[in-house]
Amino acid sequence: ATAAAGAPGATREDTISIRLAVLGSGSGGNCSFFATEKVKVLVDAGFSGVETARRLAGIGERLESINAVLVTHEHSDHVGGLGRLAKKYGIPVYISEKTRAALSPQVVLPKVETLAPGQPFQLGDLTIEPFTIPHDAVDPVAFRFTSAGMRVALATDLGYLPENVKHYLRGCHAMIVESNHDLEMLRTGPYPWHLKQRVMGRTGHLSNAALCEFLCSEEYDGEAQTVILAHLSEQNNHPQIARMEASGALERRSREGTRLVISSQHEISELFEF
Repeated sequence: ATAAAGAPGATREDTISIRLAVLGSGSGGNCSFFATEKVKVLVDAGFSGVETARRLAGIGERLESINAVLVTHEHSDHVGGLGRLAKKYGIPVYISEKTRAALSPQVVLPKVETLAPGQPFQLGDLTIEPFTIPHDAVDPVAFRFTSAGMRVALATDLGYLPENVKHYLRGCHAMIVESNHDLEMLRTGPYPWHLKQRVMGRTGHLSNAALCEFLCSEEYDGEAQTVILAHLSEQNNHPQIARMEASGALERRSREGTRLVISSQHEISELFEF
């Protein structure tokens, strides 16, 4: 899905600024791929090294070419494969001090770079902006990426959308955002009450309704050419429900031209190019 527009006669190489793919998103494991012409990074490492390599191969990539792993928070579905992957392949891990301290002592990271919310940093031609999100982890962050004028954001595992998150989503050409649960399915579903309260809480997970409220509000600038819905619950949501609600919200804002994609826990997405 090439979303970049170049001058007449421009080649593929000088029109594509950022490539991305969701390798998997959900409570069973999370990992996403972002790349420019000069750098390739993963966000989170929730799968084993073997499974991550298999999913990368599906988009024509290899773990040996990854320049960094960025960590959002310490929950196992985001860091389950981090230690072995970092040790075997020697990949630098970018992680906040508090999140690193919250990892299991068995997770050994040979190469570590410290990141902090609100402090942008540069990897090659990719500017990375970590920002704080409301989730029940010690120091959870999301990321916005910018390269050659193109901007994409990844924001999952957050209970609601505070003003700082809305700020980082503005001006993005693509967004990977959480649409975790349908409220009615969650309320009547199999989870014990304490877990339902956690998911619905301010530091839990974003519902379809909460995301749609944002998408059809004036606070969303409608700039995203592609919106990827992520971290869908397999027990408390359904892809068709999430798509229907998000599509309706975008239509109410007259954004029918926005491409809406549903990510999967079990399958990699296509490779998007912007």
